[in-house]
Amino acid sequence: MKPWPVLLAMSLLLLGGCLDTFEHPLPGAQAAPKALLGQWRSKDAWGEPLTLAISQTKGGAYQAVARAKGKPAQTYRFSVAQHANRWYVSGTAPEAAGQGFVIGGFELNAEQQLLLYSLDPEQLRQAVEQHALSGRSAAPGDEDDTSGPALHIDSPAAQVMSYLDDPANSDVFVEAARFQRVRP
Repeated sequence: MKPWPVLLAMSLLLLGGCLDTFEHPLPGAQAAPKALLGQWRSKDAWGEPLTLAISQTKGGAYQAVARAKGKPAQTYRFSVAQHANRWYVSGTAPEAAGQGFVIGGFELNAEQQLLLYSLDPEQLRQAVEQHALSGRSAAPGDEDDTSGPALHIDSPAAQVMSYLDDPANSDVFVEAARFQRVRP
């Protein structure tokens, strides 16, 4: 499966590898913390600069414009929701990943950093194997095999959120990127 770059960075969020998708977006989209909006910077795995500009769009959704050295800017639209003690982001999966949505987490810390979390594919695979979630391989031609490179989770949104909100499953969240606030 084609890798998806870090810069969806909002949920958004995935430092390469194969992308796990979800049948349903996050339920209950709401306003993001105001501190999420603005300019952020980081470096990629090769030490090259990354920037992320996050703003609210008309209609209450959000947009992240990601820029990496030598590459065209990429724009990602997403929604934000808070469940239990965690902030989530959700956006439409990129075309190459097929249909569905991506889900990730974020945190704003006291050091003026934005931490983005992706979901660990192995933990999701185990959740499917243990019947905590329902899903199937997203690999083309391998629809019934959950040992493939990526999953499509088709559990209802409430069941997915219950799984993600459970403190016993906190290891499903893996830090994908760390951005520092850019001051004007």
